[in-house]
Amino acid sequence: MFKLISIDPGKCKCGLVLAEISEKKVYKAIILKSELLADYVRNLNTVEDISKIVIGNGTNSGKIIEKLDFLKQEIITYEEKNTTYRAKARYFELFPISGLKFLIPREVFILNKNLDAISALIILEDYCKMKFTLSPNIDFKTWLK
Repeated sequence: MFKLISIDPGKCKCGLVLAEISEKKVYKAIILKSELLADYVRNLNTVEDISKIVIGNGTNSGKIIEKLDFLKQEIITYEEKNTTYRAKARYFELFPISGLKFLIPREVFILNKNLDAISALIILEDYCKMKFTLSPNIDFKTWLK
């Protein structure tokens, strides 16, 4: 299995997804404090066979690459322009609105959502040039402190 980590870097928080390429599935999607990222990736690397890390080239990416330098995997920076904006639309593809919720403006459903993990997914999808689906038993956390 060929697994990748994708990271949407930020000054205070980062979005991270773990995906398997051949299955086109996301197995983890989280948002965590930037200061916890290196330890989380280190621990994840002990239980998963990660072959590459794709990091958005935006805010704080240089510092995060330095923190992940201990890894032996290839670290690739990739364009992340407009991923946060695009994450709003992708959110509704992943979590469609159904029933009477159609009567409520869509923006209400994402007002307080952290979209960094979905931004990391978009970075990965752009890099791989394919769409991913969520694993049925995905551990999708909106925040890890």
